[in-house]
Amino acid sequence: MSYVLLFILFLPIKLLGKLFRKETGKNLVIQTAKIGDFINATPLLSHLQKSDVLISRAVEPLAVRDETIDKIWLIGRHKRNLLAKFHFAWQIMNRYDNVYLLQPNSTNLFFAAICNTKNKQFLSIYTRRWYHSIFYMTADGVVNHGKRTLSVTNYLQLADRNLCWEDAPKHATYPLHKPKSWPDCLDKPDVIRIGLSISAGNKAKTVPPGTWKRIFDTLADLPCEYYIFGTESEQSWLDELYRAIGKQSNITSLLGQLPLEDVPWAISKMDYYIASDSGNVYIADAVNVPVVLLFGPCCYHEQRPLGKTLLIGNEDNISSYVFETRYYFDKSREELFKLTDDEQMKLYQFIADLPRTEIATFLRSQDADHNALS
Repeated sequence: MSYVLLFILFLPIKLLGKLFRKETGKNLVIQTAKIGDFINATPLLSHLQKSDVLISRAVEPLAVRDETIDKIWLIGRHKRNLLAKFHFAWQIMNRYDNVYLLQPNSTNLFFAAICNTKNKQFLSIYTRRWYHSIFYMTADGVVNHGKRTLSVTNYLQLADRNLCWEDAPKHATYPLHKPKSWPDCLDKPDVIRIGLSISAGNKAKTVPPGTWKRIFDTLADLPCEYYIFGTESEQSWLDELYRAIGKQSNITSLLGQLPLEDVPWAISKMDYYIASDSGNVYIADAVNVPVVLLFGPCCYHEQRPLGKTLLIGNEDNISSYVFETRYYFDKSREELFKLTDDEQMKLYQFIADLPRTEIATFLRSQDADHNALS
């Protein structure tokens, strides 16, 4: 509600500034959520070709290596206090011709509404508050997003109502950033390299050790090598896993070993990726690595990997959504992520049958696309 008062205070300056606005041809895309949400915004960035972005610091390492992005604004710097908010509002007020709001919380709605543009498109979501109406009055168009509406399609439709998720590819960095060096273990030959995320940043959505044990047992007769991706803060989850299954020679921890900008390249060297709804799942999808998504309580109808994906879970457990994240559920993690015998069979077939040459083909095609764009 305080942002409504700020908007009213700034409104005379906005209206006066409108008299001096000139066309700039610039786009601003506002998506201040975390890694997975940023990856899902990249089809819109690809479609627009060049844009400025308002994002969180968490995804800055990816954004600085994205040639579809010109200027990066970090939301944390511009909402620290009243002076910072007004200064940023002044900076962007007449800067853009097109504004696309993908994350419509109160802060982002305020900054988007302040802009004087010829085209302003807002996403309207199921958690919209009644007092947000004053901000939506400034929009030239609104795309209504529901709990079972694919978010990537709605993001694209902010730019063109005829677009859908198939019309523009995802990327993690563009072009794919290749680090100067990476762990030798990622090049291990004659194995099936499987990336894992053992934490989802939300304990309730984190796959329990018992489920991982069942996955390892299911794939035991395949030459699988497992690589655990994540930050140092996830070590406690790995310790819990080791207590349940013991240390295994075919499990390699990469926790804390890779800066975020190097993660897409490292994941691109995987043959498969297995995880619940986490940022790395969307990175894997963006670099064309087949994904096993243990969706648990998360609504995959709204947000999921869009490439080769095996969905594992029970639809009856779906109760958490992109804009309405839950941290507590009626069922335990063991129940939410329980694997049935049929799902184990599907998992085995998925890992055993998919060709692994597609990743190299994708990387070559992305390089060709980049060269053509250049």
